[in-house]
Amino acid sequence: MSRMHNPAHPGEVLKEWIPEGMTVTTAAEQLGVSRVTLSKILNGKAGISAEMALRLSAWLGTTPEVWLEMQSARDLWEAEQKPLPAVSPLRMAA
Repeated sequence: MSRMHNPAHPGEVLKEWIPEGMTVTTAAEQLGVSRVTLSKILNGKAGISAEMALRLSAWLGTTPEVWLEMQSARDLWEAEQKPLPAVSPLRMAA
């Protein structure tokens, strides 16, 4: 009972926002992060932190929540793909 079908990693979405012809190096410089950091996000190897969400919102004119919600949806979907141990509802001690 998955909530969503494989939501996009925010890095995939971010690729669409970076202007055509702009290098990862230039984008990273404008964001104030290393090229490696931005490359990992764009390739889905790293997630969007709260700090990066703030940087992206300032750079792209979005809200930080947009990026954090995308990351959260992706994280939740990935967690749902793994089996969980049986967890019983909380019972208060008598």
